[in-house]
Amino acid sequence: MDGIVPDRFDAARFEAGRSRLASLAYRLLGSATDAEDAVQDAFLQWQAADRKRIQVPEAWLTKVVTNLCLDRLRSARARRERAAGAWLPEPVLDGDPMLGPADTFEQRESVSLAVLTLMERLSPVERAVYVLREAFSYSHAEVAEILDLTESASQQHLHRARRRIAAARRGGDVDPVSARRVVEEFLAAASSGRTERLVALLTDDATAISDGAGLTESLLRYDTPQRIAAVARAGFTPTPAKRRFAGGTPAVHYASVNRAPALLFVVGDQIIGAVTFDLAGGRIATVRGIAAPGRLLRLTEAWRRHGSDALLIEQW
Repeated sequence: MDGIVPDRFDAARFEAGRSRLASLAYRLLGSATDAEDAVQDAFLQWQAADRKRIQVPEAWLTKVVTNLCLDRLRSARARRERAAGAWLPEPVLDGDPMLGPADTFEQRESVSLAVLTLMERLSPVERAVYVLREAFSYSHAEVAEILDLTESASQQHLHRARRRIAAARRGGDVDPVSARRVVEEFLAAASSGRTERLVALLTDDATAISDGAGLTESLLRYDTPQRIAAVARAGFTPTPAKRRFAGGTPAVHYASVNRAPALLFVVGDQIIGAVTFDLAGGRIATVRGIAAPGRLLRLTEAWRRHGSDALLIEQW
């Protein structure tokens, strides 16, 4: 019995911090699936370690998870996938513990699909410094210890990361009521084919990105309001062929995904598509269409647990 109780205690201590570690890994990797794998690898290292020599378990585990994520970001496989132009962050439903802390604007922003995408422009170390400082409020001394840097190097990496992200940032916090109104107007205009109204809802420099339901090797991108409106009108108009492809008649729900407004297309208890929106100045700056099944696994799991009463279209 004496040999079992400490193991149970140590496992429970790890589990108590699992959500925090997962939210750290998700911000670093942009993938809930990869984040879960990194945390599980950290658990295996925790089990194998001489835990009596670990003075501060939280700090030790943070360092292990961060470096496991950096190894993944630097791997040849990750570089190929992300360089191929087919990478998008994996969406996560608000309320999922994977999203982690949300008390400050910086914490909320760091898990947005916009910033997760922007962080692809950073080096792995810049990304780690930015996440540890902005989302988890570690001091530069603590970041330096985690990443085996000097405090000065940590400060320089953070300065570069902030500058690069700020240069491409589109907006700040959005009023939830206004956001829902704009998205509902977008859905109504797209499904009824009102192109002029769609164009009016988009910023002049709006961008739309789609993963092509995973059927294309690279992302599909559209860069003018007129082109985006035409694609939205074609995509949101229901047809028998689309329903057959979807495996049924979807319901359309409004939801908040990665702290941003979204539309979810749901057949039964399965999310078969998500459309997320970034807003700026009361208009839509970015539309992301995500329908590759592998990117919707976590979203569907959370949907099955929590669901939503924000039904917009019962039968699309």
